Amino acid sequence: MTKLEQKFAPFARRMQAEGLPNITIKSFKYYYKRLLEGHTGYIPEADIFPVDTLPDMEALPTNLITAGEQALKKTILLKLNGGLGTSMGLSTAKSLLRVKSKYTFLDIICHQVLQENIPLVLMNSFNTRTDSLNAIKSYPDLWHGIPLDFLQNKIPKITQNDMTPVEWKDNPKLEWCPPGHGDIYVALVTSGMLDKIIAEGYKYVFVSNADNLGAVIDTTILGYFSTHDIPFLMEVADRTEADKKGGHLAKLPNGQLVLRESAQCPSDDMNHFQNVMRHQYFNTNNLWINLLALKAMLETKNHILGLPMIRNSKTVDPRDENSTTVYHLETAMGSAIAIFNDAQAIRVPRTRFAPVKTTNDLLVMQSDIYILNDDFHLVPNPARKLPQIVVDMDNQYYKLISDMEKRFSHGTPSLLNCERLEIMGDVIFGKDVVLKGKVYLINESGQPVKIEDDSILHGTYRW
Repeated sequence: MTKLEQKFAPFARRMQAEGLPNITIKSFKYYYKRLLEGHTGYIPEADIFPVDTLPDMEALPTNLITAGEQALKKTILLKLNGGLGTSMGLSTAKSLLRVKSKYTFLDIICHQVLQENIPLVLMNSFNTRTDSLNAIKSYPDLWHGIPLDFLQNKIPKITQNDMTPVEWKDNPKLEWCPPGHGDIYVALVTSGMLDKIIAEGYKYVFVSNADNLGAVIDTTILGYFSTHDIPFLMEVADRTEADKKGGHLAKLPNGQLVLRESAQCPSDDMNHFQNVMRHQYFNTNNLWINLLALKAMLETKNHILGLPMIRNSKTVDPRDENSTTVYHLETAMGSAIAIFNDAQAIRVPRTRFAPVKTTNDLLVMQSDIYILNDDFHLVPNPARKLPQIVVDMDNQYYKLISDMEKRFSHGTPSLLNCERLEIMGDVIFGKDVVLKGKVYLINESGQPVKIEDDSILHGTYRW
């Protein structure tokens, strides 16, 4: 038995005991081997070049819409739905969070696909599956002859000091982690979903995050994707200073596009990584994939795509910084852009990237800055004339959904004409409050402060 086989045997036994598919075990072994060999997953600046120009969605000819409408009959919407939103204090799928009026993320997504008359498929985690499937039972017309979901895999966490499977008797569930959304390609195979979708006559899939309501089917992009027979198309948007910590698009010396995440950047290159003028485009995680091309690629590579590894250093209990240090081995689904020879990227407007990662983001979504139109698309309110708003609310009082809802129990204030909102301290909002320009609310009194009903605020307020 080789040294690798000896080291990996405990992982294999543990994964087999959990009933994980052989392909999943084989894929994890591939990345574990790279970890033992000292691979960090780093992509140095010296190995890549900036991407200067790309096709622009807003400049595509309108005649592509017709081609897109034809391709729509062979298209599926796939939403990544594995996140719990634990950073906001949620214990259920983040997609079940109310985001606009009475509608949750998942409600809005269901209405969108019903209007488009295309199938919806969710990639759930073990934590989100039951609640999410129960929620969409109220939409019986979603059924298109294929299952409504498939499960993301899980993999063991690796103890850093000896590269063994971590043990955590206080909560054995914490011994496992998701392998990143790059697992989508393996999970499509192990679940049987890829073959089922293709057997039903579908050729294209649009993949995006469930918490990004800007990611809707666009027939112009679909027309471009289908008529040019592109195997893999990534939507990217212009990077701003607010995006400098997120992954960016780049290219290799041979012209092949690649995606570099922050965890893949050596510390010495971080100044280049965060230079938004040099690396202009970030990955929205909106991807268009030709299913037949994906199946052929997976079969050619024996189901191991070899996506760039992301080695994340964590503690086994994320709430206990003194718990055992571990590695999470992850991959990003967008990094498959480096695997397909003819993969492309397309620049899209910022409106197609509107994720909700924090309660700051949620407040903006729930406000009058966004409206839900008749197609159930959450779109920017055309009455707003200001640039993108900046919201920064005190984590002590607003980070968790339950705490935020207590302070906005009468509804979200109007932010239509607000450029910036910063709240420090405990501030409770009455109903029909209007915020204009730059608003700074600073409560250092030690007691909650209430903004009265119908108040109009502008400038700085201190208590």
